[in-house]
Amino acid sequence: MSALTDPLALFPKLPPCPTCGVGVFLPFSDYGPEGGAAIVFKAWACSNPACGFCLRIDKGGVTYGRRLRQGER
Repeated sequence: MSALTDPLALFPKLPPCPTCGVGVFLPFSDYGPEGGAAIVFKAWACSNPACGFCLRIDKGGVTYGRRLRQGER
């Protein structure tokens, strides 16, 4: 597994959530449209369910602060 497919290779200790400081910031990856190239670290989300802070990249723009819903794209 390369560093690009294994986030723990780059981040052996995950960063704390910048909002609550209780949870850790978990990285999420995705694939481009129609099974295209991998988008590494497309989103980061807090592991603390009470917090729910997230940061994501959508169409080149960065959005943050809103809670992700299950199945959200």
